[in-house]
Amino acid sequence: MTARRAAADLLVAVMDRGRALDDALSETPSFNALQGRDRAFARALVTAGLRRLGGVNAVLSRFLERPLPDSANHARALLHLGATQLLVLGTPAHAAVGETVETANCMREARGFAKLMNAVLRRVAREGAEVLASLPPGADLPAWLYTRWRASYGEAAPRIAEALLQEAPLDLSVKQDAADWAARMGGTLTPTGSVRFHAGASVEALPGFNEGGWWVQDAAAALPAKLPGDVRGKRVLDLCAAPGGKTLQLAAAGAHVTAIDKSEARLKRLRENLARTKLHAEVICADALEFRAEAFDAILLDAPCTSTGTLRRHPDVAWLRRPSDVRALAELQMRLVETCATLLKPGGRLVYAVCSLEPEEGPAVVAEALRKGWRRDALGPAEIAGAQDFITADGDLRTHPGHWPEIGGLDGFFAARLLRA
Repeated sequence: MTARRAAADLLVAVMDRGRALDDALSETPSFNALQGRDRAFARALVTAGLRRLGGVNAVLSRFLERPLPDSANHARALLHLGATQLLVLGTPAHAAVGETVETANCMREARGFAKLMNAVLRRVAREGAEVLASLPPGADLPAWLYTRWRASYGEAAPRIAEALLQEAPLDLSVKQDAADWAARMGGTLTPTGSVRFHAGASVEALPGFNEGGWWVQDAAAALPAKLPGDVRGKRVLDLCAAPGGKTLQLAAAGAHVTAIDKSEARLKRLRENLARTKLHAEVICADALEFRAEAFDAILLDAPCTSTGTLRRHPDVAWLRRPSDVRALAELQMRLVETCATLLKPGGRLVYAVCSLEPEEGPAVVAEALRKGWRRDALGPAEIAGAQDFITADGDLRTHPGHWPEIGGLDGFFAARLLRA
């Protein structure tokens, strides 16, 4: 019951208070009081509840005569999580229904809805799976977001939505000899050179963690740092660098890296990974829009974005974002590109990247940059081994979660290479 109570508190923090799940996990007392299996169960339950939120809510709406009142946020969260156990996690009906109802009876905020929960969840147990299976593609996502993806990706949109229903695998980038590391660790070598493990693999238990031979980084996130080309001995700026996977890549490739981010807390993790991997970079806490320095040979800008390409790992993002965020962040991204013009040597390369699936944050930003004097340095189809399917007709890079379904997919990323005129 304490784990279910904690999961309800977490879901309320995200859906009613607008907190990112990662922040809620560190800030919620009922969750932080848990240990071991209870802690893991609470986290798995709320993550599954967010991943399938749209579909589970659609099922519940079939069996509720009227929605719960707005003030009943904990009761609504607990009911949703009870249905998630039945429909997604496969919890036996007697346990999912009984424990949810008992938890409601022990919660002041939900006690008055316990009888209703019992009746609704029993119907979900009998009929809910059939209702969930009948829902159309994209039912688990906010309608505005899936509508955008259908317009942008056409027939690929259902594949993207389907891929988001699965937890992402664990990908590692290695300092050198990825094939050897994959063999030593029992992982799978992806076409682009990442080492992949099944979802839920324990990072600390893998060989080479303490000796710093690798770091965690999705296979798609590892691609932009390959676009500057040969960076040995060159001064490279990693702008908006935290949590630092690309900084580590550039340093391992022999660049003299300056890593900038305005979050000292996020830079702490970057410094820890630099120390663990015995790689070097100059790390500075500063606002990228205000940072000034001697011009660099190349810049990697992984710009702040809506992060809609990372929903496999962060399902809360789908429900925290709004359509207005796309335009606001695209404007910030263009300002950051303009700032890069003052930090880059003439003829130097800028790699612009976002972990967003929204065209306004990718191709539209590049189109605006081209109108303002930047030149596109198009990628060749064979330039990055294993990534030829991700190169667009314009010579940019675009991945989405529907790619590589046979080995577990990958995050959504857009990247373009630009030259300062």
